[in-house]
Amino acid sequence: MEEPQIEEGESQNKLLDVAPALISVHPSQKSVAVTVGSDLRVFDLIENHAVTLVDESSHKDSVRAISYGASGKLFVSAGDDKLVKIWSAESWRCLNTICSEKRVSAVAISGNDSHVCYADKFGVVWVVELDGINEGKVLPSKNGAPLLSHYCSIITSLEFSPDGRYILSADRDFKIRVTVFPKEPLQGAHEIQSFCLGHTEFVTCIAFVWSTDLTQGYLMSGSGDSTVRLWDVTSGSLLDTCDVSTMAGHIESNESEPVQVTVTDICAIPNTCSAAVSIQSFQGILLLSCDLSSHTLSITKVIKIPGESFIPTSISLSTSTRLLWMVSGASNGSNHPGYSRVRVISCIETEPLVVLEDEQIPGGVKLLEQLQGKVSIEESVMSAAAEAVRAAMSSLLMKKQYSDEKREFRKRTRNDKKTTH
Repeated sequence: MEEPQIEEGESQNKLLDVAPALISVHPSQKSVAVTVGSDLRVFDLIENHAVTLVDESSHKDSVRAISYGASGKLFVSAGDDKLVKIWSAESWRCLNTICSEKRVSAVAISGNDSHVCYADKFGVVWVVELDGINEGKVLPSKNGAPLLSHYCSIITSLEFSPDGRYILSADRDFKIRVTVFPKEPLQGAHEIQSFCLGHTEFVTCIAFVWSTDLTQGYLMSGSGDSTVRLWDVTSGSLLDTCDVSTMAGHIESNESEPVQVTVTDICAIPNTCSAAVSIQSFQGILLLSCDLSSHTLSITKVIKIPGESFIPTSISLSTSTRLLWMVSGASNGSNHPGYSRVRVISCIETEPLVVLEDEQIPGGVKLLEQLQGKVSIEESVMSAAAEAVRAAMSSLLMKKQYSDEKREFRKRTRNDKKTTH
């Protein structure tokens, strides 16, 4: 009787092991980083060459989260190998490696580069203090201190508020927690400002809509329930909901039940009230605008990517050039060769919006060879990657129910136990 259960568990694990390709762009577009599987690939856009990472050991399993700090001095990568790596975004030397007890699902860097926070798949957010790291020195290994917990719910996204007052954490159980970031973070965060409740499926991504004219930031969140929602984080009030599947008009179904899609990423456009949004199974990007006077969200433009099967798994924007960088791709496991496809949209705030040809992208062929794994990627590879990501996202929509026997089997065979040295 156990054999079918083991096979079912293995099948579910394979879906959850699919690692979507990620992209992050330096705030001033000095460099761009892409991960697919365990590979971290960086291209220097100033010197126009591939970056050689300086580290004693690379990631050994799929990278699940990457981020540049707001200052552009630091970069963080983390994932299934339970390692959080803090890099100098200038020398690309690894300055510190933190060993997590569990697999890491999200990271965030505070606005003043004083702290890095990371979340594990058991719902705990940890904080690391970065004394002296801005000097570019390699620091002695540190352990994270527990900051807050979502109590066994996978945390899918972490974000500091633009003013640094709050740290926001979103999870698989439909909620977003707004926590006051304490003056002494190593002692834990004990003051909850609000909860943003309203999503009906797992929350995938969060991003602040913020400008210098606003006295406070407003939050956009995306979910597996086909919506982008606008929140007042101070009170936790839901201000508006935008159903991206029906308004984008890209889903056709003969079924009586509405088809749900997952919002895979949100990228706020700095100093505007707009954001770019990517959606599972949609070959393009949506531009959403927020009217802060009436607290409403609306889709202002649908940008379709012509030609090949390019479905963005991650998007990023530099604050200086307004180029929207996109990546599509996935990898199954640490030993699976991963390819990714990079595309760029120019003039994100003006008309006309142009999807750049490969030779028009900053860095050109040299960049594509570094970030994609090779210059030309077959359409069949990208289609297979898109289907793998779709299946993995769909598996998150259903909470698994286990018998007592199955639970005991999972306890005996789990691979996230704390190792002793």
